[in-house]
Amino acid sequence: MTYRREITNRLAFMEQQMPRWVAGAAILAALVLWELISRSGLISQLYLPAPTVILSTGWDMIISGELPDNGQASLSRIILGFLLGSTLGILVGLATGFSKLAEAIGIPLIYAVYPVPKIALLPLIILWLGIGELSKVTIISLGVFFPVVINTYSGVKNVDPLLIKVAISFKATRLSLIVKVILPAALPAIFAGLKMAAGTSLLLLVAAEMIAAKEGIGALILRYGDLMLTTKLMVGVLTLSLLGVIFSCLLEWIERRIITWKN
Repeated sequence: MTYRREITNRLAFMEQQMPRWVAGAAILAALVLWELISRSGLISQLYLPAPTVILSTGWDMIISGELPDNGQASLSRIILGFLLGSTLGILVGLATGFSKLAEAIGIPLIYAVYPVPKIALLPLIILWLGIGELSKVTIISLGVFFPVVINTYSGVKNVDPLLIKVAISFKATRLSLIVKVILPAALPAIFAGLKMAAGTSLLLLVAAEMIAAKEGIGALILRYGDLMLTTKLMVGVLTLSLLGVIFSCLLEWIERRIITWKN
């Protein structure tokens, strides 16, 4: 009985959720430590500007319009690329998971191309599509497509067969089977793929903008890195970090609204 009670207590401790202020306190402590190290002179501000200096510079860049203009350019690219890649990934994932023919044709191709670093394809895509917006959106879409399609395919293949048998016994059509049974059951896996793809899309956005763009956060980071203007460079880096946090929170919010049975 004592052993069982100990196991129960340990499980309860593992499932206990930490208060939200713990995460905020940890971030605040890290920022304070960063500020102290930078102000103390242990590390030159050329290499590690203080957070307060970065915030002040960032505000000046917002007032001048430099940061909003570059941020808008990056945001339009990443939103369009993410929507295209995720939509195509979900559709192909559903098709390959539901159809044996699509699975036999598509999955070997997907697994053959997936290990290739998408950044390595960027020069080829620029050669094919030029240095305009199409090449940047395309490389982001490619980076988003693969994690979404693989997770969607896995989610469909792991749907409980009993659910499918029950739907078929009620004479559900193929379309209603996909829309009302398979897609809802695969949603957790789909959102897992979307969250993975969000980070990949930011990485490819910066790479594309550094190579073939005059405006955008990636181009801004490259430009100020060449000029050794570390503070403005850090503003760009923190802007990307903020975009990543916003995307993650947005996906979490959408997931809670759609997958209500997980709450």
